[in-house]
Amino acid sequence: MSNWDTYLIRFKQYLQLERSLSKNSIEAYSDDLIKLKQYAELFLKGKSPDKYTYKQLLKFIEWLSELGISASSQARVISGIKAFYKFLVLENDIPSSPADLIEGPKLARKLPVYLNVEEIDKMMSLIDRSKPDGERNVSMLETLYSCGLRVSELVNLRISDLHLNEDYIKVTGKGDKERLVPIGRSGKKMIENYMKNIRNQIAIKKGNEDVVYLNRRGAKLSRVMVFYIIKELAKRAGIKKKLSPHTFRHSFATHLVEGGADLRAVQEMLGHESITTTEIYTHLDKQYLRENILSYHPRNKK
Repeated sequence: MSNWDTYLIRFKQYLQLERSLSKNSIEAYSDDLIKLKQYAELFLKGKSPDKYTYKQLLKFIEWLSELGISASSQARVISGIKAFYKFLVLENDIPSSPADLIEGPKLARKLPVYLNVEEIDKMMSLIDRSKPDGERNVSMLETLYSCGLRVSELVNLRISDLHLNEDYIKVTGKGDKERLVPIGRSGKKMIENYMKNIRNQIAIKKGNEDVVYLNRRGAKLSRVMVFYIIKELAKRAGIKKKLSPHTFRHSFATHLVEGGADLRAVQEMLGHESITTTEIYTHLDKQYLRENILSYHPRNKK
């Protein structure tokens, strides 16, 4: 086994056991390190990662750019490499990190696409609630929007996570971190309708007894299926925006900020580690205000 393989195994164990990261996050970090290994094999005679210098890491980043890798992907790799060298310092493999001074490419902060209340209502009104999957889909979209969930959090939602009498649900987010999210009357009512009238009639596949949202075969819904349901509804509603399940999460946050909600409270409900991630919605709010002023101020009317 090469030095690289040993380091990779140790790093993955650290991410899993000490950082409690999800399988997808661990694979993403591993891919970053594999890119660094490929560079070492091509240009540095397989140089061990603990022997890299700051200048060699810079050359590696330049190489990524020359390969045509986008700025956002470069930033993702740099983040992974920094995490790896922090791990090496923590394990006393190296005295200091050669990656500390590396800066990622400047990224334009894109404002997320979101739906207004009328668009959300229109999409939901097009769902045929006389069909079993209709009642389920209405409940799913309402839960996405009223609780600001990620799609992975929605499909993994458990009956044991529902505390509807206390008006909240327990959500397991990134890195298996749990948070409590309030749920309103509408969201509660739709979950209760689905559970009582639809889910009770499904033959549940073994291992899915505690899963809230099930497909027709009694198994947990896939993320792809939720994506497909939303895309189809948007198409029927004539909404041209590029939508995904995450759009409902963005809409949840945007509407809270527009309504004057405290940013720290929004951060807690979204499960963001850093307030800076949540701050993008203040920019979105300013854009909303700007568009309204330009649209309705008499000096701007034709």
